[in-house]
Amino acid sequence: MVQENQRIQELRALKIIAESLNQANDLPTMLESVLIELLQVTSLETGWIFLIDEKGNYELAAEHLLPEALKSKNKKPMCEGGCWCLDRYQDGRLKRASNIIACKRLEDAVKFEWGETNDITHHATVPLRAGEEKFGLLNVASPSKTHFTDTELELLESVAYQIGTAIKRIRLSESEQHLSILAERNRLARDLHDSVNQLLFSLMLTARGTKELTKDAQILEMLTYMQELSQEALSEMRALIWQLRPEGLENGVVSALLNYGKVLGLSIHSEVKGVIDLPNHMEECLWRIGQEALNNCKKHAGKKEACLLIEVKNNKVSMEIKDTGTGFSFTQSEEIPSLGLKSMKERTEALGGEFILLSQLGKGTMVRVEMPVTKGESK
Repeated sequence: MVQENQRIQELRALKIIAESLNQANDLPTMLESVLIELLQVTSLETGWIFLIDEKGNYELAAEHLLPEALKSKNKKPMCEGGCWCLDRYQDGRLKRASNIIACKRLEDAVKFEWGETNDITHHATVPLRAGEEKFGLLNVASPSKTHFTDTELELLESVAYQIGTAIKRIRLSESEQHLSILAERNRLARDLHDSVNQLLFSLMLTARGTKELTKDAQILEMLTYMQELSQEALSEMRALIWQLRPEGLENGVVSALLNYGKVLGLSIHSEVKGVIDLPNHMEECLWRIGQEALNNCKKHAGKKEACLLIEVKNNKVSMEIKDTGTGFSFTQSEEIPSLGLKSMKERTEALGGEFILLSQLGKGTMVRVEMPVTKGESK
């Protein structure tokens, strides 16, 4: 009877967690909420989830009620260094839920007196997976608990598999959304090229041809103005089409920005320091910021040259675009003067980065962004 009641509780716990996972669309929120629910139904005190990429880089993706010792220095003990469970996960030995003899992070916390451990010394660890695809680790613990029964480990394993399946579903959904956005941009670019772009080109040719049919100075002046205006509009339209469907981004953000500079008629002097395979969303962000900065060079600098520097160092990527044009009066205490510059700042800060703008009248303008390349991010 006791075993039957226990089994009913386990099934109820799995049902609650499965319902929560099926409704989730945001990965960080999902991991945090399901961890809390798991701890409640298992009567365990604390837990944490590591997401681990293919290169072995890990990040603390969720945690609940960590001991003070593990939360010290902005959770530094949980974000740096190795441990038994990570080592076994990365070398392929950890395939199922397992008891941990002792937690190295907690041992270090006691050794170096980082703070209170709440009498937690051991934890269970479970790989998060869907089929053969691995995503990270689920760890749970309670005070003075040094061993997990086979039944407890089986339950944890079932939940971990559900979490792994949900992670895969959410990542596939995010990828599908991104592809849908790209497809819509490509459609808009094609439509603009086939309609508005062709009409502007026809208008420019018509104005040029009509000039040959008259000698009236006033009419010639108007036709010349129409021709110049249509030529300018055509250039703007081509740049807009290129923004929607950048050529060369598949070869990296530097290639895309150099190609865009050619479209704008700018000569770009580029330099790249360091090598890293940036995540797609970060390349997209750098591309949009660089695109806006080069547009500003074209429209306001009064020069046809610009410098591009991209550097990767200490898990940070920085991009700097500067010109020696007209510049403008600006100090760091002032509000950023234009919508385009504000947009660059917002994009940078959305990825945890820093935006720097320097400009002086007659001495040009420099835009610099620095962003952290977070562990676990990959294309």
